[in-house]
Amino acid sequence: MGRWRRCTTAAPPPYAARFEHLPQQQREFAATEARHGLGGVLNHLHGAMYVNHPSAVAHADFKPLQLQRFIELGLTIPPTLVTNDVEAARKFAAEHERVICKTFRGLPPGGDGYTGAIWAQRVDPDTFDAALAVTAHLFQAEVPKTADARVTVVGRRVFAQQLAAPNGALDWRRGDWDELVHAPITVPSPIEAALHSYLASFGLLFGCFDFALTGDGDDPAHWTAIECNPNGQWGWLPDAPAITTAFADILSTEGGGRR
Repeated sequence: MGRWRRCTTAAPPPYAARFEHLPQQQREFAATEARHGLGGVLNHLHGAMYVNHPSAVAHADFKPLQLQRFIELGLTIPPTLVTNDVEAARKFAAEHERVICKTFRGLPPGGDGYTGAIWAQRVDPDTFDAALAVTAHLFQAEVPKTADARVTVVGRRVFAQQLAAPNGALDWRRGDWDELVHAPITVPSPIEAALHSYLASFGLLFGCFDFALTGDGDDPAHWTAIECNPNGQWGWLPDAPAITTAFADILSTEGGGRR
């Protein structure tokens, strides 16, 4: 049994420190062999419980798939366009009052070994040009939200916090997390049921869901699904001790989790 976590702090890639004295080709060969050898064993332990299994995390980590699954489960999502076509992007922007752009993944490590982040941000369609064709972009209509919600699901247990950034930031991750205002919030039953169905459809036992709230949250219609991080952070939340207990329970023989 084990809690699978990827490294989310500034650090060299897996195995890099062990092989850094080798020439590049040998270094890459040794790292690949370790990943497929040791990683191959750890990924396929018979009878082991994974929270979550690395292959399930990898499958569930694609935002377009997440959004499609939300729709299939009856959740509301923002109008969304994935494209590298400048005319399609301009047409989408013309149909919505405000448009935001977000990344599919974070920035890879730079030369100093540190990773970075590009926050969700409003975009001006007048700036769209041929450079947009370089790669895929995720555009969404901005949701007129009153707050954000982070919902952490561990097995059958659900922990939900309403979040408000003091400066009204579009992306609450951008500011000082110590200044975030947290308040417990009750997830409407239809939303909670959809979240359990979502995790089950990917073979996950745990997920961190982000929502934009357009009201007080009592009505399921107030909840707009943004994304699910299948390997998300939760230690910064006020209910982290209870979430820790939920993980301990699900990893114990009394936890009753799926194998």
